[in-house]
Amino acid sequence: MSHAAIRLSRDLFCRKRFLHWAGRSSPVTHCAHISAPQSMGSYSSIQFCGIPQGKGPHKVGCTDLMSDHTIQGTFLRLFYPCVESEEYEEAVWIPRREYYLGLADTLKLNRTVVDFVLKYYFGSVKCPAMMNAPFKAGERYPLVIFSHGLGAFRTLYSAICIGLASQGFVVAAVEHRDESASATFYFRERSCTDPCEEGEECDPLEEVWIYNKTPKPGTDEFPLRCEQVQKRSEECIRALDLMLEINAGRPVTNVLPSNFDWLLLKDSIDVQRVAAAGHSFGAATAIKALGKDSRFRCGIALDAWMFSLREEVFSTIHQPVLFVNSEKFQWVDNVILMKKMDSTSVERKMITIKGSVHQSFPDFTFLTGYLIGKIFKLKGEIDPYVGMDIIINVMLAFLQKHLGLQKDFNQWDPLIEGEGEFVMPGSNIELPPARAESLK
Repeated sequence: MSHAAIRLSRDLFCRKRFLHWAGRSSPVTHCAHISAPQSMGSYSSIQFCGIPQGKGPHKVGCTDLMSDHTIQGTFLRLFYPCVESEEYEEAVWIPRREYYLGLADTLKLNRTVVDFVLKYYFGSVKCPAMMNAPFKAGERYPLVIFSHGLGAFRTLYSAICIGLASQGFVVAAVEHRDESASATFYFRERSCTDPCEEGEECDPLEEVWIYNKTPKPGTDEFPLRCEQVQKRSEECIRALDLMLEINAGRPVTNVLPSNFDWLLLKDSIDVQRVAAAGHSFGAATAIKALGKDSRFRCGIALDAWMFSLREEVFSTIHQPVLFVNSEKFQWVDNVILMKKMDSTSVERKMITIKGSVHQSFPDFTFLTGYLIGKIFKLKGEIDPYVGMDIIINVMLAFLQKHLGLQKDFNQWDPLIEGEGEFVMPGSNIELPPARAESLK
C-alpha cells in the first residue's frame, strides 16, 4: 500500500469514529497545498494553514480564567486585543488530554485508542492567539459572551473569537459545566483522609472532571436539554458579572496558574456595549440569556439548535437577534421556531450561507483536507476561510449596528440582508404553506 493510501486509510479510521462530535476532523500542523473549492462550482489549489489569524488591526491574546474552584464558579477563555510582544507563545488549541477522554466516553469508544489518535492529530495544533500576553489597555472595548455547542468546550471556536478580538472586541468564551461539554473540570477541597504521593505535600484542591451526559435511549430528551440551557444561560450571565467586576478594578482570583495581569482590564470594557452569541446549542443559550438579562444589547445565533427553548421564552426577548444558518443543517421545525421570534418592533434577521455545513462554524473545518472534509461533512462547497470571513463580517456589521459602534463594519451591512455571492436572505428550507401562513 502506498504512503498516500495509508494516510487516507488512517484519516478514514479517525473520521468514522468521531463523526457525531461537535468538531470532528484531523488537523494539519503545517501548510499543505490541497485541491479545494475556490468559489462555487470552481476548484483550485489553495493552502490549508490551520486556524486563521484575525484580520483586524489588533494582535490577539488569550488567557484562561477559573474564578472559583467550585462547580458554581465561572470558567472561560478570554480573547482580547493584546500588546505586541515576541515573549509569548501561541495558545495550545486543545489544552488537556481529558477532553479527548470525554469525547471517547460520549461516543462509547475506547479511551486509550481515542487518546492516542487525537493526540496524534491534534496534540501540536495551536491557535493564533498569544497565551497570557498583556492586555492592550487605553481603549474601551465592547464585550461578547460566547457559548459553545453540544459536545464542545471553550477553545473550539477560536477562529470566531480571534476574528472579533482582532477588530477590537473582548470575547469571553464560556466553558459550560451542565454536562453538555465533552469534558470540563472544577476543583474540590481534598479531604484530610485522601491519600497523597509518598514524600509529597498534598495540594488542598483536587481536580474533578465532568463529562458529556447523553439521554438514555428511549427517553424524552427535552427535559435534559431544557435544564441544561437554563444552567448555560445562567453561566453566561455569571461570566458577564465577572467581566464587569474585573472592569471595575475588583481583584480576581484565578484558580489556574497564570501570570496574566487582570488589573490592565480596569475601565477597558464598554459596559453599555455587550452582546451574547453562540453556535448550535450555544445559540439557543445566547437567546435564553437575552431573555434573562437586558444588559445583553443584542444576540447572534450561529446555526441555532432551537430544541431546548419553549416558545413562551420568545416573548421575554426584546433585543435584536441575527440568525446565521448553514445550508445543510436546518430543518422545518427548527426554522419555524426561529421565525416565531420575528418582530415588528425590533430587528430580527436571518441569513443562510450557501454551501456551508454545521461544522463550518467551529475550528475543525480548517484542520482537514478537502476530500476527507467532504466525505464526512466537515466542509461544505464553500471554502472554509471564505465562509469564516462571512460569519465574522456579518457579526461585525450586526454588532456595529446594535451596539452603536463608530467603526467601518457597516461595509458589510449587505450581508445582514442576505446580499452577496455566498449568502441568501432567510432560509433555504421551504416551509409547508399552512405552517408558513400560521407565522403571519
